[in-house]
Amino acid sequence: MIKHLTLLGTALLFSSQILLAQWKPAGDKIRTFWAEKVDVNNVLPEYPRPIMERSDWQNLNGLWNYAVLPLGQSAPTTFDGKILVPFAIESSLSGVGKTLGMEKELWYQRAFNIPSSWRGKRVLLHFGAVDWKTEVWVNNIKVGEHTGGFTPFTFDVTEALEKSTNTLTVKVWDPTDKGFQPRGKQVSNPRGIWYTPVSGIWQTVWLEPVSEHYIAGIKTTPDIDTNKIKVKVETDSNRQSDRLEVKVFDGKHLVAMGTSINGLPVEIPMPADAKLWSPDSPFLYQMEVSLISAGKLVDQIKSYVAMRKYSIKRDEHGIVRLQLNNKDLFQFGPLDQGWWPDGLYTAPTDEALRYDIEKTKDFGFNMIRKHIKVEPARWYTYCDQIGLIVWQDMPSGDKSPEWQNRKYFEGTELTRSAESEETYRKEWKEVIDCLYSYPCIGTWVPFNEAWGQFKTQEIAEWTKQYDPSRLVNPASGGNHYTCGDMLDLHHYPGPEMFLYDAQRATVLGEYGGIGLVLKDHLWEPNRNWGYIQFNTSAEATAEYLKYAGILKDMISRGFSAAVYTQTTDVEVEVNGLMTYDRKVIKLDESKLKKMNTEICNSLK
Repeated sequence: MIKHLTLLGTALLFSSQILLAQWKPAGDKIRTFWAEKVDVNNVLPEYPRPIMERSDWQNLNGLWNYAVLPLGQSAPTTFDGKILVPFAIESSLSGVGKTLGMEKELWYQRAFNIPSSWRGKRVLLHFGAVDWKTEVWVNNIKVGEHTGGFTPFTFDVTEALEKSTNTLTVKVWDPTDKGFQPRGKQVSNPRGIWYTPVSGIWQTVWLEPVSEHYIAGIKTTPDIDTNKIKVKVETDSNRQSDRLEVKVFDGKHLVAMGTSINGLPVEIPMPADAKLWSPDSPFLYQMEVSLISAGKLVDQIKSYVAMRKYSIKRDEHGIVRLQLNNKDLFQFGPLDQGWWPDGLYTAPTDEALRYDIEKTKDFGFNMIRKHIKVEPARWYTYCDQIGLIVWQDMPSGDKSPEWQNRKYFEGTELTRSAESEETYRKEWKEVIDCLYSYPCIGTWVPFNEAWGQFKTQEIAEWTKQYDPSRLVNPASGGNHYTCGDMLDLHHYPGPEMFLYDAQRATVLGEYGGIGLVLKDHLWEPNRNWGYIQFNTSAEATAEYLKYAGILKDMISRGFSAAVYTQTTDVEVEVNGLMTYDRKVIKLDESKLKKMNTEICNSLK
C-alpha cells in the first residue's frame, strides 16, 4: 500500500511538472506576490458564488487548449498552445499575453468527466464572466450563447453529456473599443487613463449538479422599518404547488423562518432585537433556502443576509444626507478599479482579491466606489464580511466622454443606436440582478462622466423603480440632470464644491489623484501619469491630508460623501495609495487612517 501511494505521488508530481512546463507567466511586466502562488493544478479553487452555495461542484479552471483564428472561421482542428483559465488572453498569467482584436476569435477547449455520483442529476455549466460574445458547445452540441463582459451566465448541459469523457468548446469575440458594448477602461492602444484589453474568460468556469427541479436564484430584501426580510426564490420552472422555506440563523441558532407557496416571496419576521449591518459592525445572518415539491425536499442552498437600509434625509440644517439604518453617515472611500498587473481584470488568487478590501478598511474608509467594472461574486461577499459600502458603477461603453453645452449642466444627450441602447439596458439589468442580494451594495451608478450617457432621467428612474432599496447616482461627474438621489461632482486634484443641490445629496464622486513614482514598481518605467506628482511619500501624504482637511470642512457646507482617486496605481497611472503590484503602501497608513476615520464619523 505504501509503495502504491509512493508511485501515485510520483505520478502526480510528474504530471504537475509537465503542466508547469506548458505554462509560465507571459511578458516581463511587474507582478504581485500572489502571482508566484498560482498553481496550474488548482487555480482559484474557492467556491465562486457564496451568496448561493451548494456543497457539490467541479472547478474547470486550469490549462485549456486555445487557438486564435480569423473571424468567422470554423472550429480549429489544431491549437496554438495552452492558456490558463480564467485569465484573459492579454494577461501575463494566461501564459499567452497576446491581444485578440476584433478581426479574430478566441477558441478554447478542454475535456472533463462527470462524477458517477452525479448520475440522475441535471448538470449546470457556469461562467463567472466572459468578455464579450460567447458561444459554447459540449461534445459538438451547441448549448448556449451570451453577450456581455461582466455578468455570470449558466447553461443546462445535461442533454449534451456523454457517460465517458466530455469535450467543452468555447468561442469568444471581443471588439474592445471598436464596439458599442460596455467595456470599461479597455482600449486597443493603452495610454494614460486607458488600459490593456481584456478578452475571453476572466472568471471561474464551473459545473454544478442539481435536481430535476431546482433553485435558480434568490433575491433578498431586508426591511429594518418593518423588521422583516423578503426572499424571492426563482426556480427552473415555477410551479404553484412548490413550497418555499427560508430559515435565518445567528451562527447555528435559528432565529426566524418563513414559508410560501404559489410562487410568492417568503416573508420572514425578524426578532425585535435583530442585529443591524454597518461598516462598524458588519453582522451577517446565515440563511438556508429550501425547495419542497410534492412533499419532498428537492433542493437546498445556503446564503446569508443582513439587516440594513440605505436612504436619504434632510438634516436639521436642511442639507440632504445619505443615511445608513436611518442615521446620517458620511460615506468616504477610494475609487477602486480592480486591475492587476499580472491578471488584468482577474486577481491572481483569492487572497489577493481580499487584500485590496482589507487595506481599504485599514486605511479607515467605510465605502468603495467600484469604478466601471463588476467584480467576481467573492469580492462582494468580502465587502459584506469586512464591512464596506459599495457604490457600483455600470461599465461604460459606446462613445467616449462627450460633454454637452457646459460640462456640469443639462444638455443634449448622446443618441445611441437601438442595438447599443438595448445592449446597455440588458447588461445593466443583469448587473443589478446578480448583485441585488449583497448587503454591501448601497448605490447604483449607471453613468460616469458623460461617457455613453443617454436618456439619463429615464435610466435613473428605471433603476430606482427596479431596485427601490438602493440609492441612485444618475451620472457621476457627468452631464447633470435633476433625477436620482444625488448630484455627483468631480474635481481634481483638490476638493471643491462648485455646485450644490438642495433637493438631493451633494457628493464629491472623484478628487485627489496624488501621484508618486516608485522606480521598481512601474508598469512602464519611462511613462507615468498622475493629476499631481510628488517625489516622496511624506510629501504625498501631506498633500493627501491637506485635501482631506479641506473636504472635512466642506461636510458642514453640504458634502455628504466623497471618493478619493485611487486604491492602487493602474498601468501608467501612478496616483494609487498602493503600487500596482501591491508591494508598497505609498502613503503613511496610520496618518491616513486617523484622518479618514474622523471624516467617516463626522456626521455621527
